[in-house]
Amino acid sequence: MFQRDAIRAFRFVRCAFDAQTGVAQLVYAFDDGPELVETVSVPGAPFVLDDARAAAAERALRLLHLIAGVSYYKAAVPEAIRIESYAIDAGTAAFLDSVYLNGLGEFAYRNGLNLHGRIKFPAAATADAPAPALGLCEHALVAIGGGKDSLVSIEALRNAGVEQTVTWIGGSQLIAACAAHTGLPTLNLGRQLSPLLFEFNRLGAWNGHIPVTAVNSAIMAFAAVLLGVDQVVFSNERSASYGSIIPGTGEVNHQWSKGWAFESALGDWLQQHVAADLHYYSLLRPMSELAVARQFAKVSRYDAHFSSCNRNFHIMGERPTSRWCGVCPKCHFVFLALAPFMPKTRLVGIIGRNLLDDVEQTAGFDALLEYQDHKPFECVGEGRESRAAMAALAARPEWREDALVERFRREIAPQLDASELRVEPLLVIDEEHRIPPALWQKLRDQFAA
Repeated sequence: MFQRDAIRAFRFVRCAFDAQTGVAQLVYAFDDGPELVETVSVPGAPFVLDDARAAAAERALRLLHLIAGVSYYKAAVPEAIRIESYAIDAGTAAFLDSVYLNGLGEFAYRNGLNLHGRIKFPAAATADAPAPALGLCEHALVAIGGGKDSLVSIEALRNAGVEQTVTWIGGSQLIAACAAHTGLPTLNLGRQLSPLLFEFNRLGAWNGHIPVTAVNSAIMAFAAVLLGVDQVVFSNERSASYGSIIPGTGEVNHQWSKGWAFESALGDWLQQHVAADLHYYSLLRPMSELAVARQFAKVSRYDAHFSSCNRNFHIMGERPTSRWCGVCPKCHFVFLALAPFMPKTRLVGIIGRNLLDDVEQTAGFDALLEYQDHKPFECVGEGRESRAAMAALAARPEWREDALVERFRREIAPQLDASELRVEPLLVIDEEHRIPPALWQKLRDQFAA
């Protein structure tokens, strides 16, 4: 019997990898309860690793064990955290404290929990010597989620002549189909959560959002070491670093593990502890969501294949009856972000209808604008981006009479500072990123054009 409030400790029991099968086991437990066993599968077995790469893979596996544990820790959020089969240093402990505290920010807010001071990973080891370079080959594992952002990265890398493998985790057929349409090599990594977690949820476990990008990043970093490649590439733009401002609470960032703080910390950790020549970065970090939308609008080959609608992707299975539900915050934001950069007929054809001419969608777009509501707990752009996009549409004859655009022009825009409604300043390329310098030299002009 799972008794959430009686649990005192969360245990990282052990982790192991079978090079013959390519399957890793991540084992956890609460107090003296049953073991929760998660598996991660990497195609390509058997793996033959020299001593240096085997040691790097072990360090990457331990990090994966520690980060993936967030899915289970949140079920009871006990006061004690124990690591039983290895030890970590103070720097690693501080990094994990940050991942759990910030990555569970939305979870804590929605459940009325205060995790500050509660999460403390035990540090019992001295810091390792800096990790050596492994001689990894120049090749990128590029995460694909089926949406516009990863496709922008994939095409940018293609144009830059970077060898890449399009990579995703889990069994989504929507993502698999989109990945196949790139015409590039693909890699489908497996992750199987412990069935006991779902039983615990039924018995009253705490539940809610976890930093899934952190987990996926750790899985892909582990796979990169096994496969001998030097780049793990995500597609998180700079807007991901900004959360929702909740009155009386402060900032809560739904997508914290897509933000710069996590990216820079994980990238540094991997180069310090796993391999000096392993590069973890987001290709879109220098760009706003609107700048990414502008890049995506230049290519039409994915119009009938991509989907940024999160209602299609769910832990209990996807529901791909339509690629766009048309009512969720992601559908709203993608429609609004693309509208200034592509013909109206093309955009309506992609989504299936004109979301900006539907008064039933008023509340959803108000939240994006941060008008009488806060930014949604979704991976959407900043309020200033949505306001600028709407202002741009309000000036265009083909859009200005649509119900929600007309309402913005009449009711909302007069309350705003017109100087803050320009799109152009939001398209400026930023210099805060981890993109390798030689690659950035190739990409910068492409993104700025």
